[in-house]
Amino acid sequence: MDILYNSEGVPLMMSSDTAFYDTKVDRTASDERRRVLFPYDDTRHDYIVVGEERVLAWGRDNLFPTKAAEIVRTTTVLNTGLRFLRNLTMGQGIFACRVKGYNDKGDEILEPIDDNNIQRFVSSRIVRRYMEKTLRDFLKVGCSAVQLVPNAAGNSIIGLNTINSEHFRFTEPSDALGSQNCVVSGSWDLSPSSYTVLPLLNDYSPENHAELLRFMGKLKQGMVYPVRDSWSNDDIYGEPIWWPAYVAGWVDIAHLVPQFLKKAYKNQTTWKWHVQIPYSYWDKKFPAADFKNNPELRKAAINKYMDEIERNLLGAQNAEKPIFTNYAVNEMNGRIEEEWKITPLSNKYSAGQENLVTSAAANSEILFALMVNPNVLGAGMPGGSYAGNQGGSNIREAFLVNIANSWIDRQNLLDPLQLYLQLNGVPDDVQLRYRNTILTTLDTGAGTSHQLS
Repeated sequence: MDILYNSEGVPLMMSSDTAFYDTKVDRTASDERRRVLFPYDDTRHDYIVVGEERVLAWGRDNLFPTKAAEIVRTTTVLNTGLRFLRNLTMGQGIFACRVKGYNDKGDEILEPIDDNNIQRFVSSRIVRRYMEKTLRDFLKVGCSAVQLVPNAAGNSIIGLNTINSEHFRFTEPSDALGSQNCVVSGSWDLSPSSYTVLPLLNDYSPENHAELLRFMGKLKQGMVYPVRDSWSNDDIYGEPIWWPAYVAGWVDIAHLVPQFLKKAYKNQTTWKWHVQIPYSYWDKKFPAADFKNNPELRKAAINKYMDEIERNLLGAQNAEKPIFTNYAVNEMNGRIEEEWKITPLSNKYSAGQENLVTSAAANSEILFALMVNPNVLGAGMPGGSYAGNQGGSNIREAFLVNIANSWIDRQNLLDPLQLYLQLNGVPDDVQLRYRNTILTTLDTGAGTSHQLS
């Protein structure tokens, strides 16, 4: 409690000693925040000389993967939406088979491979780890680099290792065929002193490029298979699927709304009580004559007393604060009285619901950018422009659409695995397919069914 006294020790004005506001003004424009990641001309790349390699910078300061991962990590719906896409794309794993033909509906007739070594490989932790980490970088930053690890003799491939996107960069094309290398280092925030250079397989025909490297005896050092989406027209790194939602500002809004609500609930000045105290009260409660030798003791006694009164009137977490004033004459009858007047005050703050609607709209816009129907994640809004039916049929249909849209991403994910099998002598007719769990209605007698794709 902070009390203002006059020269005679009479309290004049009182205020709570609890801070009402804790607001930090961010003076950085939103455009400047967006520039941190990519320059406006996204087709232009700066170069970093590493040994004999001219490495193409990945975003401004060459730190896009690190900063993009931080944005995803700190944005609830973006982190959850990308994790959903990763799990959906992986399905329930893969299996090896041969395509024996097609039925009258155009569906493939699949025959399982009876080679235990192949089936053991596709269901192994190596493949599961490869798929999980490759999708992580593909979805978060738009590009992933898969190292095909050879044996000591360099005549076969024994493993797949997804290089963390924070550690690899690509060089500029060195010839008309677009030949590139992948430089791996753990210190891209500085000038790398320790690094490894691996050949990057050509996008046009990675299979023929790998065979050429084997013919030239360069398979021993391994090679890198890039996994990226060409939609952005950036042939080097690509862009993540969520990037348009960030540029448009929806990711910023998704951050700002909870920050605002947190500060509002923590620091809003919700005046709950108006307490009016007559001046004559202090003369009887703490007579000035009792403290004539030390007026400061009277002030301390009044402070302690008012702190106790305030604590009795505060709400949970000090959110509902009283305001204290003094008066000398009753305004109704002109008489001097000593009664305290405690009047409840109405709370005029009502912006919470509007902010929640804004937050829900930002969440929906981010999920739209990911091509995820918000209803699948239970994010449908009860009314307005983003209203949607969250019934079972709507969720099932949205889930099926997501699976259909994941086809191209799944094929991009399978390409390094197909090359792995090819380089190890597995026949070309051996194909890889996904297992899916499909939601069904209760009238089918089961909650789910399993399909192959």
